[in-house]
Amino acid sequence: MRNDARLRTYTVSQLARLSRTSVRTLHHYDEIGLLKPASVGDNGYRYYGREELLRLQQILVHREFGIALGDIRVLLDRVGPDRLQMLREQRARIEGEADRYRRLARTIDRTIAELEGRDTVMDKQLYEGFSPEKQAGYEAWIIDKYGEQARARIAAGREAMAAMSPGQKQDWMAEVAGIEGDLARAMDAGFAPDDAGLDPVLAAHHAWVGRTWKVPPTAAAYAELGVLYSTNPEFRARYEGIRPGLADWMAAAMKHYAERALKG
Repeated sequence: MRNDARLRTYTVSQLARLSRTSVRTLHHYDEIGLLKPASVGDNGYRYYGREELLRLQQILVHREFGIALGDIRVLLDRVGPDRLQMLREQRARIEGEADRYRRLARTIDRTIAELEGRDTVMDKQLYEGFSPEKQAGYEAWIIDKYGEQARARIAAGREAMAAMSPGQKQDWMAEVAGIEGDLARAMDAGFAPDDAGLDPVLAAHHAWVGRTWKVPPTAAAYAELGVLYSTNPEFRARYEGIRPGLADWMAAAMKHYAERALKG
């Protein structure tokens, strides 16, 4: 059985389904030399074997950490026989991230308890689990993906946060948590992303983003923010943690809201 698995090949569409990527993504990886097929048939079909499946896994793991595709290619081409060591290092990083998310969850639970009047959070506990390095990496990811024009929005967000008192920061986070909860409940209730019944909660979210950016996002910017939520590893993990499938559903809802309510 194990040998059969090692000998099996996949077409590009089969591999896309297996890895939950897209055919377009795999074609792009081929074009930039990141993931070449094992062979190309006379019919022009790409075929991928065991080595390519393992390499794709490594690509996707690195993407979860927000590493640029060009850097991933350099890393994988350099690794060679050290693949096992790289896997061990990746596992250690993931374990570290899991611990950080557990600490963040405890921080949020404490804040919820305070807002509900059940407890008071010690000042130093308000920020447990937050990582300056992660914030810097997140900002670099945004600039890499959306260009230098994104710097102004990042700077505005920093200024807005710096001007808040601890109490205001709690209120700010509690507000968006409530909005996200409303969206998750709407998804659970069967609302389609293009349902106009979502407009009140999306309007509240759009207004919250506007206060964060210090300017209301345009239709294009709001739709792009939804794309960011579904593609950035940090944001995706956040929304998938609230409700599986929420990241993509929310991105689609924001896009439809932008087209329906923000243009004109």
